[in-house]
Amino acid sequence: MPGRAALPAPADLTPLLQARPETFGRWLADPETYRLQILIAEVTTNAAGQPSLRQWGYRVGAEYFYPASAIKLGAAVTALQTIEALQAEQHSPDLLAAPLTIAPLFPGDPAQTNDPSNLAGGYITLAQELRKLALVSDNDAFNRLFDLVGHEHLNVNLHQLGLASVVINHRLSESRSVPGGQAAAAVTFHPPGAAAVEIPERHSTLTFTNRARRLQVGRGFIRSGQLVNEPMDFTHGNGIALTDLQALLIKLARPDIDLGTPALNLSSAHRAWLLRAMTEYPRESTNPVYAVTEYPDDYCKFLLPGIRRVFPATAPAERIQITAKIGQAYGFTIENSYVSNPANGRAVFVAAAIYTNSRGILNSDQYDYATVAEPFYADLGELVARHWLGPPGH
Repeated sequence: MPGRAALPAPADLTPLLQARPETFGRWLADPETYRLQILIAEVTTNAAGQPSLRQWGYRVGAEYFYPASAIKLGAAVTALQTIEALQAEQHSPDLLAAPLTIAPLFPGDPAQTNDPSNLAGGYITLAQELRKLALVSDNDAFNRLFDLVGHEHLNVNLHQLGLASVVINHRLSESRSVPGGQAAAAVTFHPPGAAAVEIPERHSTLTFTNRARRLQVGRGFIRSGQLVNEPMDFTHGNGIALTDLQALLIKLARPDIDLGTPALNLSSAHRAWLLRAMTEYPRESTNPVYAVTEYPDDYCKFLLPGIRRVFPATAPAERIQITAKIGQAYGFTIENSYVSNPANGRAVFVAAAIYTNSRGILNSDQYDYATVAEPFYADLGELVARHWLGPPGH
């Protein structure tokens, strides 16, 4: 049960943004077009010596944004909770690194058993799927977790954590219609030296819809190669409020902070596994292995270029730590990070959404990510570094 009342309303971030018109004036002049929302939560200490939060917000909850891959964090957390429940119920060993099989969901498909990226045996494991999801935002990894936890449990579990705005209705980058609606394939874990642990195929009977404002996006969209001259309707698309997106990361990264809603109650080992994958750069991973030319350091860390303007890259033990799960699709670019400075102990959560699609056509793969969204996040990263993380070496 909640330990206290919800956090007070965030302070207004607008004055801090307006003080930098050369940096943020472009977006402040037309925030509705950009669907711009920002939520920043500084980790502080209250009068009782306990960690707490001080928040600032700009247009938080003003309208709908498509969460894209940022929603994968919900699946990652629920997957870990699912195996911990299975381990307790069936007295099985830790299932995190156990090979698993995913039964075919589409007619004619083979069962999924092999993962060439896994240098430790080539098996599919939850451990490896979590790393791929966190390190490079792998869509197949999310879809496998969708099968593991199931549509109904995924949504209901996150709602029970106090994240009432969550809507996760579909897999990512899957063009085929799933047989039987919101079905989830059967999954079997094969822990070495122990009995198999089976999760049967499931069929969700629930319907989830977004309640945010402005669920119609753009002026047209591409469907089956043809232009449809009407906005895309996201009523039944994936969705989450910015406050809930940030709260989920707070629950994971800082379980010592009381949000007044149920905790994740993950084991320390499973929590650490996911957080490490969300903090590493792809080039630092030894399994799976990623080339820095294809996956630069800021591939899943949109704030990093701006932070490095203030804190240049240093040794891993000294550099600014960014634990993140971002997203980018349909013209939306989503940030959800926990940023900390090991030199002075300062830390801040940053969640934001921006829509950059000057053409107004969705599904076109022609968005203003490189020219508008990513420069915006670099500037936001610099603001966070200068205002909340302290000067270098302090």
